[in-house]
Amino acid sequence: MSSIRPWRDIDRRNSRQIMVGAVPVGGDAPITVQTMTNTLTSDAVATIDQIRRCEDAGADIIRVSCPDVESTAAFGKIAKAARVPLVADIHFHYKRALEAADAGAACLRINPGNIGSSERVAEVVRAAKANGCAIRIGVNAGSLEKDLLEKYGEPCPEALVESALDHIKLLQDHDFHEYKVAVKASDVFLAVSAYMQLADAVDCPLHLGITEAGGLIGGTVKSSIGMGNMLWAGIGDTIRVSLSAEPEEEVRVGFEILKSLGLRTRGVRVVSCPSCARQGFDVIRTVQALEDRLSHIKTPLSLSVLGCVVNGPGEARETDIGLTGGGNGKHMVYLSGVTDHTVESDDMLGHIVELVEVKAAELEAEAQAVAAE
Repeated sequence: MSSIRPWRDIDRRNSRQIMVGAVPVGGDAPITVQTMTNTLTSDAVATIDQIRRCEDAGADIIRVSCPDVESTAAFGKIAKAARVPLVADIHFHYKRALEAADAGAACLRINPGNIGSSERVAEVVRAAKANGCAIRIGVNAGSLEKDLLEKYGEPCPEALVESALDHIKLLQDHDFHEYKVAVKASDVFLAVSAYMQLADAVDCPLHLGITEAGGLIGGTVKSSIGMGNMLWAGIGDTIRVSLSAEPEEEVRVGFEILKSLGLRTRGVRVVSCPSCARQGFDVIRTVQALEDRLSHIKTPLSLSVLGCVVNGPGEARETDIGLTGGGNGKHMVYLSGVTDHTVESDDMLGHIVELVEVKAAELEAEAQAVAAE
């Protein structure tokens, strides 16, 4: 339906592009959505099962923690089963990075300064080069280096950026340039300021996140405010929403943030009212049911669900499919912004699901036909 208007354009920061497996990050590539497993990596079956749920939710890249030998021993089986690139999360043990790179990691998440001597960093770089791995430098306000805390007195944007630049230099000294960087903090103001400063200082892709953001609702709000500000400013090439919730929920929230800014389109974008006494049907329960039953749709399309005719027709004009509540249990259905027919309350839910599925199939066929030309 409606295209992006000029006043909605976001001028993305120019960054160089790297590859995480087969997924491009940076440059003009779509902003990717990441999450992280929370199962024991040594339990390959449980980890693969969780990865599959995240893939179904739309994850582009998935991070897996590798704190011990048992984890990297299972990593090879996990990587072979995954349909998306995996990032091996490494903190202090450089040998885990070597093992993960050999086991099929598409990217290593490290802080080079935590790995140890220059020779150990060189070993990790050699393993990354030999296996085609990218590296993510992960700076976090909660684990800043002691000397930077002494210098600045507390975590601050300047300390996060200096840490990132120090780590970047360690990789560049070993002629490694396939890296992306994160400067995360749980404080929204701190994180946004650090990313803004870093964006001006480097040309590499940036991995956005408000770390330890909180539970599903609170963490979603904090992440939306923080990452939304940065994304609106054109900063960010890949994102991870850090929630105390199941990782597939992180993926869903990440896509909703990107969809709200017109930066990614995946699945059904629902426009719905908060409901009131004018509603002709139970809007809240209807939207909940529709979101659940339409979660398998990957083709981008829009659906408006409004309880009455005050704003319903206007919203329906801007969506692929629209539903507006009416009187006597009959509700108006709009197709491509035009009034088309009515549906009764008892048949409404199944009918809308069917319309969306048919529309998604049509749009997918059109896209395939264009691609074949």
